[in-house]
Amino acid sequence: MRALAYVFCTSLSLTALNCVAASTQWRQYSASIEQSSWLLSKNTPLQCQLEHEIPNFGKAIFRSQAGKALNMDFELSMLRLPDNYDLAEVMSVPPQWRAGEKTKAVASMKLLKQFNGDLPKKVAWTLLTELEQGFSPTFYYADWYSPYDKVVAALNPVQFPAQYQAFSHCIAALLPYSFDDIAFTVLSYESGGDQLSRESRRRLTQIAEYLKYDSEIESIELQGYTDSYGGRWMNEQLSVQRAEKIKEFFIAAGVTGDKVQIEGFGERRHVAANETSLGRAVNRRVVLQMAKP
Repeated sequence: MRALAYVFCTSLSLTALNCVAASTQWRQYSASIEQSSWLLSKNTPLQCQLEHEIPNFGKAIFRSQAGKALNMDFELSMLRLPDNYDLAEVMSVPPQWRAGEKTKAVASMKLLKQFNGDLPKKVAWTLLTELEQGFSPTFYYADWYSPYDKVVAALNPVQFPAQYQAFSHCIAALLPYSFDDIAFTVLSYESGGDQLSRESRRRLTQIAEYLKYDSEIESIELQGYTDSYGGRWMNEQLSVQRAEKIKEFFIAAGVTGDKVQIEGFGERRHVAANETSLGRAVNRRVVLQMAKP
């Protein structure tokens, strides 16, 4: 890491970093009190995104997505992307009016050539907590385009609380599963018909809920199968019937019919032995595969 000489006061101003070594030329970017704006740019059960504009620099983005586990990431989107590898020091700077408060070192952020900076879940939550308390998460790094300058980019906590509250409500309403969790699904059936098992009905309900918010489904493949009980021709027809019924479900959920392809294999391609009731239950299935661009 390139050595950066910092001299910090106990209270660091966003507008005048008087406590930084005077020999360093700093280019400072931050929104003024009048400019400071926080925007909940995405607010759906699939994704929550909170943005803050940093004039002439770029924007800070906090993002959480639907999934089994709570997740969060931070992205520092820069108008001028790095031209080399480096590290940015991430500090939490107190407001001027909180005399005696110290600047806190939060993390080091990797800066990769031609990529925005990003931070993982725990650090992202730390930045949100610091903002909630009125601190300014601030990024310090050497400029790649000038050998004489260092860069300071700061987040302004003004106008943050209301949008953070809305962001928190959005996160609480995220679906507990993502596209990857449902993109490949095996639906199982009761014996002798096209009635789904209880667990598969629950799974299909989850998929229906997801489809309300994601219009980017490119294709859906449905492959129907049966156990070996009954005649071969009857089983093939039953497997097609099962896949057709699932196709009707997707069309009712808003997916255009030409995106859904079905195929029936009857009692072929067993995945379990047909000699037991458990094995036959496994073989009675429709395999569902969804794809996005």
